[in-house]
Amino acid sequence: MDYALEINHLTKRYKDFCVKDISLKIPKGTIMGLIGENGAGKSTIINTILNIAKKDEGDIKIFNKDVYQYESVVKEDIAVIFDECHFNPNMKPDKIGIMMSKIYKNWNQETYLKYLNQFHLSKDKKIKEFSKGMKMKLSFAVAFSHNPKLLILDEATSGLDPVVREEILDILKDYIVNDENAVLISSHITSDLDKVADYISFVHEGELLFTKTYEDIQDNYGILRCGKQMFEILNKEDVIAYKKEEFEYRVLIHNRQDFMKVHTDAIVEKADVEDLMLFYIRGERVL
Repeated sequence: MDYALEINHLTKRYKDFCVKDISLKIPKGTIMGLIGENGAGKSTIINTILNIAKKDEGDIKIFNKDVYQYESVVKEDIAVIFDECHFNPNMKPDKIGIMMSKIYKNWNQETYLKYLNQFHLSKDKKIKEFSKGMKMKLSFAVAFSHNPKLLILDEATSGLDPVVREEILDILKDYIVNDENAVLISSHITSDLDKVADYISFVHEGELLFTKTYEDIQDNYGILRCGKQMFEILNKEDVIAYKKEEFEYRVLIHNRQDFMKVHTDAIVEKADVEDLMLFYIRGERVL
């Protein structure tokens, strides 16, 4: 399998926090969602990929090139979109196009103008007059106009209205129709990842808890709703975590289909990305 991004045993230490021994791979033609609570280490991972933060251990490759050894070459192949538009608010999109054409060898002005038109963005309007959604669309227009193969989004859909978010998710799905492209999207809006992600990597307190295919999550994880009597006879190996509520227990299980064959009367719902995140972080463990 060919990978767009490979991270092996990445460690980055700060005075009061550490991202430790992170390993993950994003195959070409796929979207990976990076989840975790605020401060879990998602942005630190992205910053080390971009060499904004210097790694302490491990290695990172983009399209089989070491990101530190071949930084200038690698950065031609990637585009990054953060949660805020970082262009000078007094600039206009037409001037941004001129500026970016001097930065990227593969800049395509025709593509840039096409996206400005598609997103209904005026070339002659100052960025400070744009809404947040318009600023994000401008960031995407810039990102796509130098033909990147890896797109990295760090909370880029945060704060956008549902219509704009849906439009951006459609753009991402179109982007990976080209199976040479890939996306890493860090987001706390897990419902977005339910719509587009092929893989989910879960970071908690600086550690990677797991990387799973979205198909695996859909097929195998479930939320059991049961009373105390049933909860007390559950096989502990079936239970990842649980929440005790006023009138019932809600239990995250990892073998939903097999469980339902044994417990034919059980009420088991499919788990989504948010369920996994909440149960792993806030759920109680069976001792």
